[in-house]
Amino acid sequence: MATVMQDLYADRVARGSIDPDPAQEAVLPEFERIFEALERPPKRGLFRRAPEPPRGLYLWGGVGRGKSMLMDIFAGALTVPARRVHFHAFMQEVHQGMTEARARGVDDAVKPVAKAISDEVRCLAFDEMQITDITDAMIVGRLFEQLFGAGVVVVATSNRPPDDLYKDGLNRALFLPFIDLLKERMVVWELSGATDHRQNRMAGSPVYFTPADAEARARIAAIWEGLTGGETAPLTLRVKGRDVILPEFHNGVARARFFDLCGQPLGPADYLAIAETVRVLVLEDIPRLSRSNFNEAKRFVTLIDALYEAKVRLIASAAAEPESLYVEGEGSFEFARTASRLREMMSHGWGRAEG
Repeated sequence: MATVMQDLYADRVARGSIDPDPAQEAVLPEFERIFEALERPPKRGLFRRAPEPPRGLYLWGGVGRGKSMLMDIFAGALTVPARRVHFHAFMQEVHQGMTEARARGVDDAVKPVAKAISDEVRCLAFDEMQITDITDAMIVGRLFEQLFGAGVVVVATSNRPPDDLYKDGLNRALFLPFIDLLKERMVVWELSGATDHRQNRMAGSPVYFTPADAEARARIAAIWEGLTGGETAPLTLRVKGRDVILPEFHNGVARARFFDLCGQPLGPADYLAIAETVRVLVLEDIPRLSRSNFNEAKRFVTLIDALYEAKVRLIASAAAEPESLYVEGEGSFEFARTASRLREMMSHGWGRAEG
């Protein structure tokens, strides 16, 4: 007998919005298990205890396997109070809540934050769970313990298995109980299909457009719509006390203009944070580079280095081909390395467009 998740998945296949994938179909019963438990009406009776919440789901896997798409189907079908949120944005909200609690004189700032969340939702659906910051690492264990204790069900996607979270991080031994907690309260499932669906959506499509004119904007807009479905919101990354804003973001795909990222006083740590957070970056309106915008050019080089090393997929519009972007002025000779990297990043199959 078909289930809600199977029906919704089959409908997307029938409409041609996704291709059938056995690995995706295999995990649907796990989503259905959680969906049925959350949506089941409570039994009435004065002395009836609330049912135990179901174990959540930790869905991890590699490039473009459809993790976020499956989460879309699941979260969109829920009628109980639930929240779908990128994990990095969620942790920023947690830090803000804790700061406000401390300002009120609260000793244990995690407790009111966890209570506020559990009072609001029965299910948290996280995109791209990752822990790279020691502050987050020291908070999440206590936070999630209280969320689980309050009956909140967590469903999360990630690019890595639980045992690799905060890998090689400072004081990682203090983080290990959190990994054990995840394994206890969530089913860990690897989505290991052979098909990279996101790369397939980009297959055969140019990823570098010049000149940066109306035609380039229209073609990038079409790619953006295909990758995100038009569902985007700004994402703020907190880096060493500064806010780094990605104007548009959805499921690991970000969109910004050259000035947003290179016209601001950002540095290597900011670009590393961006590279750790996004899997595809759409960067528009890259100008010609010269003495007149030397600082912006230096930042652009640093940004491209960070994206290249992290294997982030780049889609860009620019005033000229990579080799002709920076042809005069201080730094033009060194830019040859950046141009070479840009050319390599334009090749089909380059990068790790996760999702």
